[in-house]
Amino acid sequence: MSELSTLILGAGGQLGRALVDAFPTAIALPRDEFDLADDAAYASINWSTVGTVINASAYTKVDLAETEDGRHESWQANVVGVGKLARVCEDHRVTLVHVSSDYVFDGEFDGEATEETEFGPLGVYGQTKAAGDALVSLVSRHYIVRTSWVIGDGNNFVRTMERLADGDVNPDVVNDQVGRLTFTNEISRAISHLLAHSSPHGTYNVTNSGDVVSWFDIAREVFRLKGHDSNRVSPISAAEFADRNQTADRPIAPRPRNSALDLAKVSKSGFLSSDWRQALRDYLSS
Repeated sequence: MSELSTLILGAGGQLGRALVDAFPTAIALPRDEFDLADDAAYASINWSTVGTVINASAYTKVDLAETEDGRHESWQANVVGVGKLARVCEDHRVTLVHVSSDYVFDGEFDGEATEETEFGPLGVYGQTKAAGDALVSLVSRHYIVRTSWVIGDGNNFVRTMERLADGDVNPDVVNDQVGRLTFTNEISRAISHLLAHSSPHGTYNVTNSGDVVSWFDIAREVFRLKGHDSNRVSPISAAEFADRNQTADRPIAPRPRNSALDLAKVSKSGFLSSDWRQALRDYLSS
């Protein structure tokens, strides 16, 4: 019998590109080639040849999800589409790896969220991710990889702060939301580990390790690492940032106050997370 293939969905995004690097023999399909909510997409795949699906496909426009069009698109991609994928994987005994988000929580807790922390999403994006997770959890062979503050190849917070630093712009950055950065190569490395070691199915928190900090702290660190004065970055509350920046057609979605995820379970599986500060240094020097 020939070896079953691995299928990467959402291969064109920041995480998808890192997954393609980590699984070079996988079949990689970007969102425009495989729409999770389109029945025809599933009919185009011979599922008897697929052993594992890694789903990095999602609607991730957190703020636009609060608009009428964005709300429908988010539910179609993150719930309707994920439900179809979950059903196909269960029917064909395929292992489903699904990437989740800290936005399934309200962040109103002290310390770090575990895999057992109750859902309490604050906005539409978080609600759709929580609903998608519930569907994936019904698949016999599933891994839900929950992560936060993702940074990879493309436009993201770190690259924005780097451009502002080099462009002599002094930003105001939110200082009352805390968590850890997660670099896409860390997520792909963790997924590789879970699959290679046949780790018990279930949910695993995956972020870089290290101290829990605010976006403001990270922005200052980016400025410092790029050789700029970190005092050019000023703190601002999330509420003030929203009042200053949201418009009628571009609302600012509510975000968890605390996005720190407990890494004890994935560590127990034998996966050693790398410190976000070192990962940030490596990222900015690449």
